Amino acid sequence: QVIADVRRIAGYEAPDLPDTANQLADRIFSTVYMGTVNSSRETCARSCQLAAQIGAKHMDVRIDSVVAALVSLFEMVCKRTPRFRVDGGSFAENQALQNIQARMRMVVAFLLAQLLPWTRGGTGFLLVLGSANVDEGLRGYLTKYDCSSADVNPIGGISKSDIRRFLRWGASNLGYQVLGEVEAAAPTAELEPLRNNHVQTDEEDMGMTYDELTIFGRLRKVARCGPVTMYQKLVHEWRGVHSPSVVAEKVKRFFFYYAMNRHKMTTITPCYHAENYSPDDNRFDLRQFMYNIRWPWQFRKIDTLAERDQ
Repeated sequence: QVIADVRRIAGYEAPDLPDTANQLADRIFSTVYMGTVNSSRETCARSCQLAAQIGAKHMDVRIDSVVAALVSLFEMVCKRTPRFRVDGGSFAENQALQNIQARMRMVVAFLLAQLLPWTRGGTGFLLVLGSANVDEGLRGYLTKYDCSSADVNPIGGISKSDIRRFLRWGASNLGYQVLGEVEAAAPTAELEPLRNNHVQTDEEDMGMTYDELTIFGRLRKVARCGPVTMYQKLVHEWRGVHSPSVVAEKVKRFFFYYAMNRHKMTTITPCYHAENYSPDDNRFDLRQFMYNIRWPWQFRKIDTLAERDQ
């Protein structure tokens, strides 16, 4: 059946079959790096190297003109020019300018998926693969309808820590050496302007580490913890590492963003479930998607307990 599927999907006529994984990837896998003025040369180079090692057809596409067109449209309609935070803009301006870039990548990805086979003399269409992991979904650290929106997300149910371990293993065992460089690089969205005194990183943006997110996720989903119960568990588990007041702030920060962004899970892309705390609203986690982000009773209770525990 696998042989039959390979011939059908990749367009091989019997008895022909690919001799290597690279040959198969060349037939069925296309990658595209959609960079902007905010993207680094290092990230672009790694994407190109990885595509070459896999055997995928790769394109380097600049989407600045598309982003600029949308900003110009806004300026024409509203007579105002939004600015990034590092240029003196407000939080709303900064978020909007980042989200435009992220959402354009989704639009361009689906356009290419529909038309690339046609440009190559083929028929049908390609599937778009998503790239948001389970921890980003749990925290809501993604733009609604960005590169997390796809036909299927192979890593959507996998934690960041497991992904990083797999990248290290793949670099050593699969022959994709650039995966080691990908894993070693600080995770960053690269949606804000590059400045000597400002480098955007995921964990700084989120206000928590990916390892902490894994702990929060398992306590929330597997242990069924709410804010107060999670604090009570972590104040003991993190004794000697964080003070009760720091634990309280971390728990409250997590639940604030969890509540604020829970709505994003109603449109999350289908994924392979490899983690038991997946926040996937439609298929795995049926909790409500609207919460009071202030958690008034719970947060007051945490503050009382933290003051007692100091």
